[in-house]
Amino acid sequence: MTDAPWWRDAVCYQVYVRSFADADGDGLGDLAGVRSRLPYLAGLGVDAVWLTPFYRSPQRDHGYDVADHRDVDGLFGTLADFDAMLGTAHELGLRVIIDIVPNHTSDDHAWFQEALAAGPGSAARDRYLFRNGRGRGGSLPPNNWRSVFGGPAWTRLPEGSDREWYLHLFDSTQPDLNWRNGEVVGEFESILRFWLDRGVDGFRIDVAHGLFKAAGLPDGTSRGLVTAFWNQPEVHHVYRRWHRVLAEYDGDRMAIAEAWAPDAEAMAQYIRRDELQQAFNFRWLEAAWSAAAFRRVIEETFAAVDPVGASPTWVLSNHDVVREVTRYGGGRQGLERSKAATLTMLAMPGSAYLYQGTELGLPQVDVPEEARQDPTWLRGGGTGRDGCRIPLPWSGSEPPYGFGPGAGVKTWLPLPASWAELSVAAQETDPASTLSFLRRALASRRRVLAGLGQQVRLPRGSPGVLVIEREPGFTCVLNCGSRSHRLGAYGDLLIASAHEDQVAGGVLPPDTAAWFTRPSAVPANLLSARLGRRTVNAHEKGGGPTDVFSTDL
Repeated sequence: MTDAPWWRDAVCYQVYVRSFADADGDGLGDLAGVRSRLPYLAGLGVDAVWLTPFYRSPQRDHGYDVADHRDVDGLFGTLADFDAMLGTAHELGLRVIIDIVPNHTSDDHAWFQEALAAGPGSAARDRYLFRNGRGRGGSLPPNNWRSVFGGPAWTRLPEGSDREWYLHLFDSTQPDLNWRNGEVVGEFESILRFWLDRGVDGFRIDVAHGLFKAAGLPDGTSRGLVTAFWNQPEVHHVYRRWHRVLAEYDGDRMAIAEAWAPDAEAMAQYIRRDELQQAFNFRWLEAAWSAAAFRRVIEETFAAVDPVGASPTWVLSNHDVVREVTRYGGGRQGLERSKAATLTMLAMPGSAYLYQGTELGLPQVDVPEEARQDPTWLRGGGTGRDGCRIPLPWSGSEPPYGFGPGAGVKTWLPLPASWAELSVAAQETDPASTLSFLRRALASRRRVLAGLGQQVRLPRGSPGVLVIEREPGFTCVLNCGSRSHRLGAYGDLLIASAHEDQVAGGVLPPDTAAWFTRPSAVPANLLSARLGRRTVNAHEKGGGPTDVFSTDL
C-alpha cells in the first residue's frame, strides 16, 4: 500500500463564510470567526475545509463578484486574519481549500474600470467580451444568450458612450473575462501562486465549465448544459496549465472543478491525469430518493472515472441548492432520509463534501421577501438561494443563537425563531442528535473504511433497497422503500442512520441506512490506517446478479 494524496478520500466541509461564525458582532461571518470554530470542525472529524470567497468585493453576489483576487474584503478581515486562520487549521490537521472565480470579475475590478475608460478596440477591453450590438444603431444584444440569473446576458454601455455591449453570464455587475486573451491566462496563474505561496492546500474552481465561449459568440439554443458557452473544449487547455502550476508545490496541492456537465463522461474529462484532481459529482445531489436512482449514479460515476484513472467525489448539498432535508420531503422524514443518504455517500470510495449545517440537520428556510438578497431572486432568475445560506445556530434559545458576540444582533439573513433545538450546543450532548450521529459516522469511516479495498459491488436484491459491498467484509444497506427490509447476514452492526435497535434486531426500517462489518475479515493493522493510493482498473459490469466497480488498491 502506498501513500495516497490527502484529497483522494478526504471529507471536506464547506464553510459559507458569511454564515459560519461572526467574531466582531456585525451580524456577518468573518475569517476570525472561522478560526475560532476550527476546533469544532476538527472534533467533527472532517479532513479539510473549503471556504467561499472572502476577497475584496462589492458583494453584489456575496463575494463571487471579485474586485481584487489578492486581498481580503474588510467585511471578513485582513490578509493577516487569513494567515492566522490557515495556520490554526494546519495545526489542527485540517487542509484548507479556497474558492477561485475565473469566469468573471466584479465591474469594480480595476481591469473593467480600465476597459470602460479605454474605449473600443483597446487592449483593456480585450480582457473582457465586448461586442457591437445588432439591429438598427446596435440597439439589440450581440446574440440571444440569457443570464443564469435571469434576463439577457448582455448589458449595453450607457447612452453617450461608445455604446458597445459586454457579456455577463451572471449578474450585470459580473462581466465575463475573455480566456482567449493571454493576459487573462497569465493573471490567474499568478493568482494561484499568490495563494499557494501563502500555504493553501487547494482551490474550488467556480463555474469551471464556463471560461471559454464558442468562437464568434453564435446564437445558442436551449439545450441545457450543451451550449455555446458551457463545456467548450478549450477549457481543458487551461486546466492542464493549472495542473503544472500545482505540481510545482509540495503537499499534494489540488483543485476541484464546479463543472456542471451534461453527463458523467463529460464531468470526467475535467479529471484526466494531466488536468484537475477532482470535479464535483452532482449526480448524487440530483438523484431522486430511490434505490434505483442512487444505484444508477454509482454505476455511471465509476463508468466515467475508471477510464481516466480518477477517483469519485460525492456531494449532497451546497450553497446553491435546496438543503437535502427539505428536498427529501422535510420534517422527520426529510431528516431521516438526509442522514441515510449521507451515511451511504460516506460508505463509498472517494471524497465526500459536506455543506455547513448538514451535521445539524438544518432545513431550507423560507426567507421573507423583504430580507432576500440573492441576485437570482432580484433578477427574476429563480426562487433564490438565500434559504440555504442562513447563519449557523451555535447556542442559546433565540436568534442569533451565538452566531456572534452580543445578544439581539441582526444577522445578514434572519435566523428562524424555531432553531433553538437545532443549535450546536443543543445537539452536542445528545447522543441521539444529528450532530452526534455524523461524528460517529465520520469516526467510523476513518477507523474502518481506511482498511478496505476499493472494489465496490452492488448485489441486486429487494426493490427499494440498495446494497453496497466492499472487501474485506464491509456492507452498507440503504432502504428507500416504504416497508421494512429483513436484513441478511452482513456481520456486526457498525452504525445506522436511525432505529439502531431495530437494525440490530435484523430489520432495516424505511428511510434508513446501516453499515455492517465482519471484524475477523478486517486486518487489525488496517483499522487505523489511512487509505492507500487507488489505481483504477477496468470497469466490469457482469451479466450476473452483481455489478462490480473495481478501484482496487
